[in-house]
Amino acid sequence: MASKSSTFPLSRVFGNLFRGFPRLLLTNLIFAVPSAVFFALFYAVNKLTGINSNFILFLTVIPVFPFYAGVVQVSTHISQGRTDVVVFQNFVAAVKENFLRFLVHGVVAYLAVFFSYWSINLYAGLSGKSWIFFVFLAISIIIALFFMLMFFYIPSMTVTFDISMKDIYKNSFLMSFGEFKHNLLAIFGLFLLVVFCTSILLCCSGSAVALMIVTAVLALFIVPSVSSFIINSAVYQRMYVMIVDNSAESKNVDKKLSEKRSELADRKNKNQKKAPDYEELKKLDIDESADADEYIYFNGRMMKRGTLLKLKKEALEKEME
Repeated sequence: MASKSSTFPLSRVFGNLFRGFPRLLLTNLIFAVPSAVFFALFYAVNKLTGINSNFILFLTVIPVFPFYAGVVQVSTHISQGRTDVVVFQNFVAAVKENFLRFLVHGVVAYLAVFFSYWSINLYAGLSGKSWIFFVFLAISIIIALFFMLMFFYIPSMTVTFDISMKDIYKNSFLMSFGEFKHNLLAIFGLFLLVVFCTSILLCCSGSAVALMIVTAVLALFIVPSVSSFIINSAVYQRMYVMIVDNSAESKNVDKKLSEKRSELADRKNKNQKKAPDYEELKKLDIDESADADEYIYFNGRMMKRGTLLKLKKEALEKEME
């Protein structure tokens, strides 16, 4: 655990938001192109096939998610106070580097949305029949909440660190309930964004056309990058410190283990050198009547005659056993 504060003061968050808002708008403009294309595609499929299911529209998440990598990259830099962010270059680089991984994240996100939407609607409709369905409804909401909290970390962790998908999901799962304070700050920030968007929509509720236009503008040009900015302002620094500290700790443990293995190997080699060669000792012809303290060269070392006689005797006894 790091002692350094991992969230920005509120004034600094707003300062970064206002300074970076034009870049966030540009980011959303780039992101809006593939989003509109794929949504239109699945909308057409939904209508032409006559399925008319929200789950067909939700499929938009999968092909669009790789482009969300660019949104995350730019919004993360802005949330950290960087003023030299080149939007288009950062956006394109993030999409290229993380395309396949974010495609997998898109599939996971779709399954999470599918499960959450289906189960919550199902158990909410059945809750009037038996109290047990309230339990299932509560469980479904809790699971959906965990999915949401995990996706506070999954995108940012992917664009920031070159770690395995297994570690990305494991760390995101642990942080989804382990970093309660920072998650709560992110949720509160998103709640304020929802209130802001809802207020604007209510002001346009008198005209259906105006409501559709404002909804499209908010969905395509405001919400994606601003949401990512809010989330990363709350959780990014803490996530970064945790991953770096764990990585450093892991490397330190690996280093200690390597040193320990090397030390044991040295001891083993040393012991092997000290161990007498019984086969050579048995063949050794030693004059037992000579001075026992006289040194004789044997097996790379100088040893006393008496010691060699003793070792030879042990070798012969071992052979007899």
